[in-house]
Amino acid sequence: MRAIILVADGVEDLEFFYPYYRMREQGIETDIATPDGDKVVGKNGYTIKGDMALEGIGAEDYDLLILPGGKSPETVRLVPAARQVTQEMMNSGKMVASICHGAQILISAGVLEGRQATCWEGIRDDIIAAGASYRDEPVVVDGNLITSRKPDDLPMFCREIFMNIQAGAMHA
Repeated sequence: MRAIILVADGVEDLEFFYPYYRMREQGIETDIATPDGDKVVGKNGYTIKGDMALEGIGAEDYDLLILPGGKSPETVRLVPAARQVTQEMMNSGKMVASICHGAQILISAGVLEGRQATCWEGIRDDIIAAGASYRDEPVVVDGNLITSRKPDDLPMFCREIFMNIQAGAMHA
């Protein structure tokens, strides 16, 4: 089992660190992709060291994609490889988990049409315009897509990820 988290400067620190350490706790190998493969700084000042550049990622290498929020998605969504890996993982049925503004990457990847999802309230209209049915709930699961609204939803967000892993919803 392998996961990848896509981040850039301004990532909501909790939305990165909480899932990252939960994955490691469960023995899931988790890589961090940043714009240039180097470190980024979260919106609360924490430094996150990247393992690889966003341009170097491929869906075939991962079972789970995590898209944290904050200001990070505004940068990540502009990278063609980030949009492509999101499309490929969604289309292949691999688990994609997005919280808060992470949905901006889903929007730019064009994968929300006909889906049910949630996100940070401030981009609700954007996911609706992208074709999703918005639900104001702590966590929304629609097939291989798990979405949450904000840091307070992190316990439910991670619980859903692990419930789906245990249920065998992920490709091995």
